[in-house]
Amino acid sequence: MKKRFIAMVLAFVMVLALGACTSETPANDPGTETPEATGGMVEGGEITVGLYNDLDASLDPHMSSSSAGTREILFNIFEGLVKPNSDGELVPAIAESYSVNDSADQYTFKLRQGVKFHNGKDVTADDVVWSLSRAAGLETGEPLVGDVANIAAVTKTDDTTIVIDLKKPDTEFLAHITTAIIPEGIDPLSEVVGTGPFKFVSRVVQSEIVLEKFDEYWGEPAHLDKVTLKIIENPETLVMSLRSGAVDMAVRLNANQIKTLTNLKVLEGSSNIVQALYLNNAVKPFDDVRVRQALCYALDKHEIIDLASDGYGSPVGSSMFPAFGKYFMPELTDYYTKDLDKAKELLTEAGYPDGFEFTITVPSTMQTHVDVAQTIVELLRPIGVTAKVDQVEWATWYSDAYQNRQFEATVVGMDAHGVAASDMLARFQSTHAKNFINFNSPKYDETFAAAVSTTDDAEQTRLFKECETILAEEAANVYIQDGASFTAMATDLEGMEFYPLYVLDLSTIYRTK
Repeated sequence: MKKRFIAMVLAFVMVLALGACTSETPANDPGTETPEATGGMVEGGEITVGLYNDLDASLDPHMSSSSAGTREILFNIFEGLVKPNSDGELVPAIAESYSVNDSADQYTFKLRQGVKFHNGKDVTADDVVWSLSRAAGLETGEPLVGDVANIAAVTKTDDTTIVIDLKKPDTEFLAHITTAIIPEGIDPLSEVVGTGPFKFVSRVVQSEIVLEKFDEYWGEPAHLDKVTLKIIENPETLVMSLRSGAVDMAVRLNANQIKTLTNLKVLEGSSNIVQALYLNNAVKPFDDVRVRQALCYALDKHEIIDLASDGYGSPVGSSMFPAFGKYFMPELTDYYTKDLDKAKELLTEAGYPDGFEFTITVPSTMQTHVDVAQTIVELLRPIGVTAKVDQVEWATWYSDAYQNRQFEATVVGMDAHGVAASDMLARFQSTHAKNFINFNSPKYDETFAAAVSTTDDAEQTRLFKECETILAEEAANVYIQDGASFTAMATDLEGMEFYPLYVLDLSTIYRTK
């Protein structure tokens, strides 16, 4: 897979190298030419995009966090004080500029003038204070957005200036302030009102979401007038819809799905996730580090990528994907090399000389994860471990496995909400609400706490890498890959931009003559 690595500057003490992979790929084999569009840009028109999962039940941007796919689409509707661009840079959005004090515990934002909400009202400093206070739970004591839980106070010093005081220093805070700004006092459960290039029009649950171009958008306007997002959960049906022209575009397809799409343009990018066999460290036998390490020795991630993903994908050895170039540790990729004898020895030491049985619970709509889970089942047989795959609906997986932690193992991908290293690593703190694998390591907790409290960039980088090493050493999970992600689109569509995080930017897409 071709890679291009992009430097991202957080405009103060932290520099984060991000990578995105974008290449146009033949739809079936290297000898087949992908159809090309000709002609110039056409403004206006509409397209239909196929989605393999419905969005969250609530489109409240401060509460819609169960699905990366939801955040992917809401990116087009909502904006924060800053937002990421396709190069991974954090750029001004509702704020036109900002400054940070030397101790990194106070951030000052100058608001952009003339920004309008989709309901036609101007964005005011009061809207910003209300939005961030709500997200941070300053009145309730219960943050709705974990990324901004460190906010101690949000103050309007004048009509165009906002000061945010933090409970403790955070050099990565700018990456968290992408939190959506919404009109003061609205009910976000019933009103979907943002400032982005597209506005929400309608939704039929499990069927479709309709967005329209926002004509009063402050920035670069969208090219399309309308986008209909069709929910097509069956992978085969989604492919057939692409082939028939019922949908114009679909993202996050896997290598198997694109093989028959010879009538479409296929682009290759990275998923920007950490796909792993996630293990519930609180249930037997995975409460024993030796068992977890045994699985790591039994499973060769390169072999899994070849068998399940046709060789597409970038292997990972801890909870950081390659786009986080500054923090990614390629040396951890082969921390465990395949050694079946070592795996059996560890199982015997742990009291499982004859192996054991367990269930891998996987969301049925995520074919990439299903394929990997089924491959893992076969690769574990030689060490006497019997696994079975239980495919469940996304809502069931999220409720039972993720929220209630009622699972033994699962194959999914964990993404970063933003562009901060702590987005990937915070969830493994023993007391963190998102620590769904129940990982418990005093050494990890201590190291992570030190990482987020220092304002020294080099020291913070070293400590974050130490966190990644602990996750590998203690075999928190069996790490596999940052999978390839394919976008298929009609040949007269152009403008697709890949981001180094979970984003589908619909505003850049346009038809050609």
